Amino acid sequence: MPQRRLPAWTALGGAVLVGILTALQARVNGQLGARIGDGLVAAVISFGSGLVILILLSIALPVGRRGIAALVRGIRSRGIPWWMLAGGAAGALTVATQGIAVGLIGVSLFTVGVVAGQAICGLVLDRTGYGPAGVVAVTVPRLLGGALALGAVGIALIGDGLTGIPLWMLVMPLLTGVGIAWQQATNGRLRQRVGTPLTATFVNFAGGTVILAVAAAIHVGAVGAPRALPGEAWLYTGGAIGVVYIFLSAALVSRTGVLLLGLGAVVGQLSTSFALDAVWPAPASPGPVQALAMVIVALLSVVVATAPWGRLRRLRS
Repeated sequence: MPQRRLPAWTALGGAVLVGILTALQARVNGQLGARIGDGLVAAVISFGSGLVILILLSIALPVGRRGIAALVRGIRSRGIPWWMLAGGAAGALTVATQGIAVGLIGVSLFTVGVVAGQAICGLVLDRTGYGPAGVVAVTVPRLLGGALALGAVGIALIGDGLTGIPLWMLVMPLLTGVGIAWQQATNGRLRQRVGTPLTATFVNFAGGTVILAVAAAIHVGAVGAPRALPGEAWLYTGGAIGVVYIFLSAALVSRTGVLLLGLGAVVGQLSTSFALDAVWPAPASPGPVQALAMVIVALLSVVVATAPWGRLRRLRS
């Protein structure tokens, strides 16, 4: 059955919401990791709570039960290959990086690393046709939009704000961005096979929870148990937030392409990151002027990549 087309700006608004929720989840998971002194255990709590929500929804909703049945049939018939089930690995990397790094470097600095990874990987995935939308032309405006997104990353490197931050902590957000772009494309393709973003999101959380639980068990065995869990309820909302934005990503990517979804999410991420770090700065977060400059350049990247330049030229001629 052909999918109903969403207006371009509606789809882009959904992509921006994905970014807002990603930034909120990063702050929640980062703060939980800082409070208990173990980012991996914080990631397990986040993903595990999201998995519980998805199990309940998949049982309670008819669309969830149909999606699980389609998933089982697809796996048995090999119509769904193993790599379509691997999106949880990227999700695990995302929440692990949030729990480990965001408490120190802040949401803005985490986000600009993610921006770089998403921009590069999104261009490659669209050009090769890996996403559910097939081959998406890498036009000059889309290429310039990706370059401007990388320019927002370059702004973060100005000054000495990164002095003393371990290199691996800066590389992890970059790898997370690559993983998020690949995850969005993979979950979008799985969504086409099972007929609902709910089941694609469930697969993501199931795989990610297993990976994180094993990693956390090894880490706790090596360094000892984390500190006592805090009592504030909001510190445990990361899983629910992740359910919503991964669901939206799987639903939107076939309408936007991987790059446009990533660029829209960049606007939401950076704008929200700027607000969060302004109100609640982390030790190594950028200053407000630097963060605002990153947001402006990121906004420009989306305008350049999405504006109907061909239609505007026709109106002018």
